[in-house]
Amino acid sequence: MSAISFSLNGAPARAVFDALLDAMVENSASDLHLSADRPPSWRVHGEISTLSEEIWSPERMRELLTSLLAAGQHADLVQKGSVDLGHSSGCGERFRINVFRSLGQTALVARHLPSRFASFAELRLPKSLRDLAYLPAGMVLVTGVTGSGKSTTLATIINEINSNNQAHILTIEDPVEFVHTPKKAIISHRELHTDVPDFASAVKSSLREDPDVILVGELRDTETMRAALTAAETGHLVFSTLHTADATGAIERFVGAFPGQEQSVARHRLSLVLKAVVAQQLLPSAEHAGRTAAVEVLQVTSAVANLIASGRTAQIYSAIESGREAGMQTFDHSLSSLARDKLISVEEGRRRARDVQNFDRLLRAGRSD
Repeated sequence: MSAISFSLNGAPARAVFDALLDAMVENSASDLHLSADRPPSWRVHGEISTLSEEIWSPERMRELLTSLLAAGQHADLVQKGSVDLGHSSGCGERFRINVFRSLGQTALVARHLPSRFASFAELRLPKSLRDLAYLPAGMVLVTGVTGSGKSTTLATIINEINSNNQAHILTIEDPVEFVHTPKKAIISHRELHTDVPDFASAVKSSLREDPDVILVGELRDTETMRAALTAAETGHLVFSTLHTADATGAIERFVGAFPGQEQSVARHRLSLVLKAVVAQQLLPSAEHAGRTAAVEVLQVTSAVANLIASGRTAQIYSAIESGREAGMQTFDHSLSSLARDKLISVEEGRRRARDVQNFDRLLRAGRSD
């Protein structure tokens, strides 16, 4: 790991911050943590460590935020307690920054966004995910906890569309994370606060901007979900994210966001446009420093669409288990495959498995093939 060779207290806050961002890239750190009255820390391959014993003072944090935040972002921080922004370093690397309040002090987390788009093979994503880039219309949801690789997977799919389709791709994000250079496609990036006021109005207005593909960074509220449904119903291909642990949970979370009297209609509308749900979690890699994605894939067949429309979401997991030929896989399928290929340890696979006995059975079955 490269040494941090500058003094935190001997340079302007912005210069120190920029040097820390450069060091993140050099050392493959995913996140940098800065907080008033604490030393800086970062996360490398899933592990957090302290960078220096020198403390960031409240004055230094204020100095840094003055240089980073626009007036509207300062207002959001005061009113809402947190604000998101995108940031490009001097060497051209892209970062997503969240500034927030903690016990009356200010803190921030900067996440490095890789400048190169990884391939499906490099990310070891299921082959069925590439097919999602060629859907003519509908909705695809990518779900998982924060830091599970949702944005990276979506960037890979969008890059596949950009590389092969003559289309207009419109992204709506808070902030814009991956900046795509147009290849075969036209790319329009729209950022909250900078270009649009909120997700819902941005999705609604996007229908007048001749898009073929719409990426909505996150389905945060019911109005955005309504707008996304309408976009998918009117012949657009819509990608977005939710924060749920698995594919079934994403459907329940989506429908449950609507008021009680609207849920049956929302369930029916979703059953008509939803094409796939991809759920992810990142696990420590057994073969090298880093992490490996375990992926659950739900393809919405006519049978699954019927289960969604009739509210029988509890039966969807069984449909995923039996839907291997349709490109589906459960987390247990993914975990057993990763363990069999020695990409994760068997112990890690068993710890993450939904059903340990089923995981062991799948592992034995795969080894006997």
